[in-house]
Amino acid sequence: MKTFFTSVLFCTIFAFQQKGFADTVNGEKIFSANCSACHLGGNNVIMPDKNLKEDVLEANGMKSQDAIIYQVTNGKNAMPAFGGRLSDSDVQDVAAYVLEQAGKGWD
Repeated sequence: MKTFFTSVLFCTIFAFQQKGFADTVNGEKIFSANCSACHLGGNNVIMPDKNLKEDVLEANGMKSQDAIIYQVTNGKNAMPAFGGRLSDSDVQDVAAYVLEQAGKGWD
């Protein structure tokens, strides 16, 4: 029985480490340290029409964790690539945080 519970615990921990189970608390910290200079409150000080609001993300095909992960990792236009600066899990956490905040209206 002990082996069964150990296996269940391992599988649960492993599942939460996989894509889709990001840490939005860590995402907020990473966002604040790396993204908020340009994207405070979901705005965009460089290209105001390319903000992180839900409707704009959707209109630009960016309302998915995969799309945001790609953008943060590789950069685009004036946005630098963070792939060499942030770990994959930190980028995943930022993406989850951005989607969570966009859904809340960046309150």
